[in-house]
Amino acid sequence: MTTASSAKMGPKAGLEGTVACASAICYLDGDRGVLAYCGYDIHDLAEKASFEEVCYLLWHRRLPTHAELGDLQSQLTAARLLPEPILRLLRTLPGGDGMGLLRTLTSALGHYDPDASDHSPKANYRKAVRLVSQVSSIVAAMGRAQAGGGPIQPDPVLGHAANFLYMLTGERPSGLATRAFDVALILHADHELNASTFAARVAAATLTDIHSTIVAAIGTLKGPLHGGANADVMRLLLEIGPSAPLEKAEEVVRARLARKEKIPGFGHRVYHTEDPRATHLRQMSRDLGQRAGQPIWYDMSQRIEALVKADRKLNPNVDFYSGSTYYALGIPIDLFTPIFAVSRVSGWTAHVLEQYANNRLIRPRAEYVGPEYPQRYQPLDAR
Repeated sequence: MTTASSAKMGPKAGLEGTVACASAICYLDGDRGVLAYCGYDIHDLAEKASFEEVCYLLWHRRLPTHAELGDLQSQLTAARLLPEPILRLLRTLPGGDGMGLLRTLTSALGHYDPDASDHSPKANYRKAVRLVSQVSSIVAAMGRAQAGGGPIQPDPVLGHAANFLYMLTGERPSGLATRAFDVALILHADHELNASTFAARVAAATLTDIHSTIVAAIGTLKGPLHGGANADVMRLLLEIGPSAPLEKAEEVVRARLARKEKIPGFGHRVYHTEDPRATHLRQMSRDLGQRAGQPIWYDMSQRIEALVKADRKLNPNVDFYSGSTYYALGIPIDLFTPIFAVSRVSGWTAHVLEQYANNRLIRPRAEYVGPEYPQRYQPLDAR
């Protein structure tokens, strides 16, 4: 039975605009296109910081000193090598579903963590650091297995971004590739209460273990309404074809718009102006495409962006230019969504640690819209 007040107030579909918790991690202003981690504007971080610095910032709410950064880098390096049972499990699981593999392997990691039975704040922090390293190593190993190769041992001299590219391709990446991927990791590190982060916090609120919270987040990211748009963008570009004239891009997109189909990589639930992350990814797509001798993907994207802006008044989001950026780095399309997790696990763990520190079980209510109460029970023979 609904009351007059609940019917008047009513919940918003998808909880849009609903404030569900207080957090000191991420600040968004959709009207001004602002994204900030712990008060630091994303443009400053993308231009000046490293992903390791951003991880420390998300976990501690401040940037590290030189010594603190060095200590974190050492911890990440020590955790980067995967337990052998995880690699064996990877070889036995059926391929074809990258996010499914990542979900299962991350869950299995919990059994081999040296702090598995310790749920103290210090142990959970150590597990957060390991998860950032190990999720990256898992996705690189998945890419190697997909290509028919074996896992590559991490190089202790390389940083987080460079190690991922090295463990994926077997070649030491250029400075441009390393910096581009490092910036991509920074841009994707956190985004307030998106679906996967909220799922992680709901799980953490039950005081389950941190690996289970990240599995909840990965399972949520696996859904196509949350993850996968950048892969769809790249598939659209490939459908148009690298040798096609730019006019074909407009032709294909106009046809989709005429059929009222969604163009992947455009629009956002929060931003009413340009997604600030797209600003950097656009530049990276251009620079990497030129370096790889494939400027066509950026040129096509520019045509599509102009058309969708004119027709639908929509701006590109983080996914639109990240697809061509990853493709120019030689990353397989099937890994695009798992790579999102390589970055976002830093934000997920930050939110989980924050939830643990000031916890209350998350238990919202639903507005009842079913049959009127009370219903009279009819005997089986009378129905």
